[in-house]
Amino acid sequence: MAGPRLATLALAVLLAAAVAAPPAAVRAAISCSTVYNTLMPCLPYVQMGGAMPPQPCCGGIRSLLAQANNTPDRRAICGCLKNVANGASGGPYVTRAAALPSKCGVSLPYKISTDVNCNTIN
Repeated sequence: MAGPRLATLALAVLLAAAVAAPPAAVRAAISCSTVYNTLMPCLPYVQMGGAMPPQPCCGGIRSLLAQANNTPDRRAICGCLKNVANGASGGPYVTRAAALPSKCGVSLPYKISTDVNCNTIN
């Protein structure tokens, strides 16, 4: 019973944040909702594993990396990924998520981890 309520609350918060967000020209950094939406194709791989993540997942990682052309954006993306890692319910999820960049042939300036210090990212 709490699951659907929590999901509804989380969706409401995300929608409210999207409505209240300033225009892209004013925004200081990439938003977590942009990060989450861009990486949504990675979710099945993170949840179930497999030999390789789907191509749209790798494309999303490449897209985020291309958009992160300044320190605030890189730190914002790092923080979003760290929040997801912290919210993961253990198991292989964080390990699979951390392996995504290398499986996609992409090098990130930080690792996907609950321990990463995003404030040190340049």
